[in-house]
Amino acid sequence: MDSLYGLALRLTRSNANAEDLVAESVAKAWSALATLEDKERFRPWLFRILHNCYISEYRKKSVRPVEYGYDDIVVDGKEDDITGFLIEQPDDFLNWWGNPEREFANSLLGEDIVSAIQMLPEAFRIAVLLVNVEGLSYDEAAEVLGVPPGTIRSRMKRGRTLLQKALWQHANEAGLITDDVKRGCKS
Repeated sequence: MDSLYGLALRLTRSNANAEDLVAESVAKAWSALATLEDKERFRPWLFRILHNCYISEYRKKSVRPVEYGYDDIVVDGKEDDITGFLIEQPDDFLNWWGNPEREFANSLLGEDIVSAIQMLPEAFRIAVLLVNVEGLSYDEAAEVLGVPPGTIRSRMKRGRTLLQKALWQHANEAGLITDDVKRGCKS
């Protein structure tokens, strides 16, 4: 139930709306429980109900975010720069520094990752939340959203690229990226 509420909170960005969304989702799930064919798929099924409730109730009431296509995303002209390292290998990234810096980087990254995820276009944000935060497989996330697994892979790649760019920019502005690291990314 905590993960259901967590996803609802991340979708609605409001405690009250998240509680309402969970209550509505659980009520619908309870009334439709007999239709669940594979009991092992309960979690993705419940997330799908929550997502459908979110779409029908909350998306209508809110301003839609601007959607960006993959062609609009540029990360310094290449995909395998330090920004990929920041997201794909966060533990190694944090091992570059000593303890005080690591504590600062941990707090910075935690807050900034949450903020960066909230700024993602909705399709990418939901895919990242389901896979990286809630721990669903690509197939389960695809089932929840009613899209093919390839679409989830694509949204994850694009969402991660946007996250990488946002975190790289913030780390650079915060002075965490030295000139040596910048030069290393360009070679």
